[in-house]
Amino acid sequence: MNLSQFELQFADFIQQQQIHDAAHDLNHIKRVVQSAKQIAYAENADLNVVVPSAWLHDCVSFPKNHPDNKRASVCAADKAIEFLTSVNYDSQYNEAIHHAICAHSYSAKIPTETLEAQVVQDADRLDGLGAIGVSRCMLVAGKLDSKIYSNDDPFCQQREPNSKIAAVDHFYEKLFKTAETMKTNAGKTEADKRVRFMKLFLSQLSKEIDAEKVLESNL
Repeated sequence: MNLSQFELQFADFIQQQQIHDAAHDLNHIKRVVQSAKQIAYAENADLNVVVPSAWLHDCVSFPKNHPDNKRASVCAADKAIEFLTSVNYDSQYNEAIHHAICAHSYSAKIPTETLEAQVVQDADRLDGLGAIGVSRCMLVAGKLDSKIYSNDDPFCQQREPNSKIAAVDHFYEKLFKTAETMKTNAGKTEADKRVRFMKLFLSQLSKEIDAEKVLESNL
């Protein structure tokens, strides 16, 4: 099986799907694929499962505030298998691919039962961290019409974070937590690097909004 030839079909298929925001566009998919390959090589995971799962993990997506958002990964897995069948991808990988796509989602809370699912989940979550993670967070916040930070305790020192209010809240509500959920050693190593950048970003932000003392104990 020529995986590279199938990847051309995967890319073409993804470009035909509806994209709800720039944080989940084709560039996001490409970054996840690249990270998934790197982790797979490091962890000796099966690329025949990892690569199509990474390409197709968001072939169905809903806006963040959509009532079916938590079901998106299962819907994507079903659609992915339907597509893979149509292009005659080896069906022996279907079950593993379906599981990897279902389990990648943070909100779905489906346990990863295979190494390949762990690889795809880590790769997707890495894209929410680091410089890309900060950028994507701001993009989504803008679409949801929320603030960059809350004037009331901007770094969530004395209150529960609420990403519906401010983009920075999302760091504390979800992103730093996802960094702690990495399953693979390669994923953990990269997540640590990206989190360090995000904390530097917050430190600089605190200086620019004159809230440095509030943030010091939170980092």
